[in-house]
Amino acid sequence: MKSFFTSTSKLLVATALVSTLGSSLLMAEVKDKFQVSWTIYVGFMPWDYAQQKGIVDKWAKKYDIEIDLVQVNDYIESINQYTAGKFDGCLMTNMDALTIPAASGVDSTALIMGDFSNGNDGIVLKGTNKLSDIKGQNVNLVELSVSHYLLARGLETVGLSEKDITVVNTSDADMVAAYTSSEVTALTPWNPQLSEIMSMKDANLVFDSSAIPGEIIDMLVVNTDTLKDNPKFAKALTGAWFEVMALMKKGDKEALTFMAEASGTDLAGFKGQLNSTKMFYDASEAVEFSLSNELPNTMKKVSEFSFDHGILGEGAPNAEFIGMEFPNGKTFGDTKNIKLRFIDTYVKMSADGKL
Repeated sequence: MKSFFTSTSKLLVATALVSTLGSSLLMAEVKDKFQVSWTIYVGFMPWDYAQQKGIVDKWAKKYDIEIDLVQVNDYIESINQYTAGKFDGCLMTNMDALTIPAASGVDSTALIMGDFSNGNDGIVLKGTNKLSDIKGQNVNLVELSVSHYLLARGLETVGLSEKDITVVNTSDADMVAAYTSSEVTALTPWNPQLSEIMSMKDANLVFDSSAIPGEIIDMLVVNTDTLKDNPKFAKALTGAWFEVMALMKKGDKEALTFMAEASGTDLAGFKGQLNSTKMFYDASEAVEFSLSNELPNTMKKVSEFSFDHGILGEGAPNAEFIGMEFPNGKTFGDTKNIKLRFIDTYVKMSADGKL
């Protein structure tokens, strides 16, 4: 899943924060109705299935609450609305959780880390299969997105940096058309555009997210104050999620077909996207991932990239400006400014059969 935190987005969030501070206070209370925003992406489709098939309702009723998953067509707008306090939770990547709500001062918690990109994002060059040949080229991508992060990580592997290339900001919707232009020789798209481009002449995949496993994470993020006062909300969401994961793990055709059609592809196409997505079908796998030493290391890299590109918040003096907390007791950044928390509390309850 991707991000593009534009200047306009920053202004929208900054404006919204005037009311967000008040909203956060209002949200810090026991309540019985919740809303979570989501957008179409392979790793998020299980939520749509859970909502449409009554699985979310079933778990919500178990805890005597109501949960509504609201689809928002625009991914960044979905996160902006969450940041502004309209939603109690939202589906987003780890980088976006840091650079949008956390950078805007909204204390957020990664309740469930559902998957990570394992080939869904890639660098494509025309006419050469050597990543080092990218030197001196213009590279079309969605600037300041996880694709931009992927490019930076790829360049490191061949001793290059962004100084050696020129980024050309290109909408994800325009990426396939851009490839057909003779002037475009290098791109960093994500799926499904990546797959479409790879089917075209002279396209060479020279680096993809499978080379940096675990660094582009798709998560369910919730407002920390809301979570603190409403553990039933977290229990119901976690229970619903892993009920669907169990169906997917055993290859439930009805569930997978539903998700495929809802995301605009067929079963084969959806399975292809799942093949480049590391889903945590078992809660124990998600717990293990959250406890790994790699998670803090990854977030350090993401924070440094975000600071270098000016998207860590207005006035951030360094990459450690925003504090992050991890379930193994580790932290990164300013512990007096913790705004992004990774927990395994409820996923572990699922693994232990206690939901």
